[in-house]
Amino acid sequence: MQRILFMLIPLMLAILAFRPVYSHVITGKVVDEKGNPLSGVTITIKGTNSATVTATDGSFSISVKDNNTVLVFSGVGYDSQEVKLTGKTILTISLKAISQQLKEVVVTGYGTQRKVDVTGSTTQIRAKDISATRKSNPNSGPATPYRGNADYEVIAPKVIHFNKPRIIEGNEDFNTEGYDNISENRFLKVSDNPLSTFSIDVDAASYSNVRRYLNQGQLPPAGAVRIEEMINYFHYDYPQPENEDRFSINTEISDAPWNKDHKLVMIGLQGKKIPVAGLPASNLVFLVDVSGSMDMPNKLPLVKASMKMLADQLREEDKVALVVYAGAAGLVLSPTSGADKTKIKDAIDNLQAGGSTAGGAGIRLAYKTAQEFFVKKGNNRVILCTDGDFNIGESSDDAMERLIEEERKSGVFLTVLGYGMGNYKDSKMQKLADKGNGNHAYIDGMSEAKKVLVNEFAGTLFTIAKDVKLQLEFNPAKVQGYRLIGYENRMLAKEDFNDDKKDAGELGSGHTVTALYEIIPVGVQDTFLSKVDDLKYQKNKNAVTSSSHTNEILTVKFRYKAPDGDVSKLIEHPVLDKQIPVTRASENFRFATAVAEFGMLLRNSPFRSKATFGNVIDLARKAKGFDEEGYRAEFIRLAENAQLLAKGNNSNVDEESKAAILPTR
Repeated sequence: MQRILFMLIPLMLAILAFRPVYSHVITGKVVDEKGNPLSGVTITIKGTNSATVTATDGSFSISVKDNNTVLVFSGVGYDSQEVKLTGKTILTISLKAISQQLKEVVVTGYGTQRKVDVTGSTTQIRAKDISATRKSNPNSGPATPYRGNADYEVIAPKVIHFNKPRIIEGNEDFNTEGYDNISENRFLKVSDNPLSTFSIDVDAASYSNVRRYLNQGQLPPAGAVRIEEMINYFHYDYPQPENEDRFSINTEISDAPWNKDHKLVMIGLQGKKIPVAGLPASNLVFLVDVSGSMDMPNKLPLVKASMKMLADQLREEDKVALVVYAGAAGLVLSPTSGADKTKIKDAIDNLQAGGSTAGGAGIRLAYKTAQEFFVKKGNNRVILCTDGDFNIGESSDDAMERLIEEERKSGVFLTVLGYGMGNYKDSKMQKLADKGNGNHAYIDGMSEAKKVLVNEFAGTLFTIAKDVKLQLEFNPAKVQGYRLIGYENRMLAKEDFNDDKKDAGELGSGHTVTALYEIIPVGVQDTFLSKVDDLKYQKNKNAVTSSSHTNEILTVKFRYKAPDGDVSKLIEHPVLDKQIPVTRASENFRFATAVAEFGMLLRNSPFRSKATFGNVIDLARKAKGFDEEGYRAEFIRLAENAQLLAKGNNSNVDEESKAAILPTR
């Protein structure tokens, strides 16, 4: 009998080893104490690296292998909560806002201590404000910058608190994230500057980044607010181009809601939508930052979830490779057919964060891989997933730009997906996308990942035209002054319009591009237009020609190249002076105008005139229209949040700015 038992034990173990492992999908919603949905909350399976993030409506879904699994819910500004499932598959979790006072935060450096009294604040440390020195060694040289090596120790960091904590031994607040300063386009006289030239911009990173700030209870820094990207985040119902045209050009003129004496001209481009089945084969290379700075739930775990979403969209003829970089760069998945989704997802799941950031080496290897498997007439693209915090190798913006400019000559395009907070380098991401014939999105949660990589899959990854430029000529008999709202980093010299060597923006399949010009009609007395002295050595050219006496208010000229072309095509579109009241304008016009007004308020623009958050909310509500994905409803909620935040900060603004906070009557 004993012998029989010994023989049965291995058999039983073998059976147990190959028993099926069942997984359970847990779904639910995370809300605050008032029942409002919370987006960006991280849900982690305790004791593992498996995690997900709530969508904009607070919903989530996560797979677990055990009915007794413990889930950890954590969000910025809220107490973390652990929940044991005990067989439950649908959860509603209410998180409590942090309101208790943290007694003391002590940071040691140079043998001293800093004590900080924190009440409901978020603490962040900026890389440039961390100094370092070698560990005690009589033979070591002078102190050198910290680069994540074990031979160094971090000392004396500065601390930022968003909700104005009391710093006992401290220093001033500072922003940990990198944004370029924006000098807003000013009003120009048509008599001096009849032409306005700019490159299109289909990026929408600014809007999702601004949303992240507002959802965290903070007003965004002015440099984070790029109005053209906020406008172009939304879909507008422009007609599809006809025949073989790649674009339709649409224009509309109405009143400027924030200035009764001014008018707005809307220019909308609609790119031709190509069905997914008709798209060319893709040669994609994921370039993933797995450095130590990505070791946060809203960074690498969200990157992995985003990539798996994209993998689900790939076809058999598509190929994808995976390059990672940290202390060094490496190819972890050679080009693999989109049909082999299990192999692709397994490679993604195996990614781990740690080390410094060899961004330059990673970019070189990714482009090299894309070039080796280049698909003629196909979609060849590097997809960079990072927080942008490069600090080893090609770390300067100038060196990185030159590297990208050189690599783009191969015909490989670039998509930049930004993640995380605290050390997010928005300015660097913008430069990389601009120089790489590509686009830039900021992924603040699973909902945004789905929007960019699933709902807008073709537009994000398939270019139908490159080097797209617009040039407007204004009729001096109708318009005395104008300014382009946004697009400050896309402005071109008038000579650049006809120069096919000049780089400009790209447009994807089905994408829309919207631009707004605020114009000052002839006859209006306006302080925004400054007078200059008459010229001494040449006559002033104020006379208008006979062709000015038409009903045309302006002409739109449009240039673009095919994705693999070198010679541009020109389209001209005259615009008649047909003005209608804003109440009768299209939903496209009114909603885009509401977003522009919102952006000017967030930037505290000197051109905001009588703009108010109340007017933004009222205009957007009436122009919401068909909103299947809920993006426009979310915008209205964000505008309401911004209004409340601005009220809370109105002790720091002037009287004119306070007026903008008040709702319209």
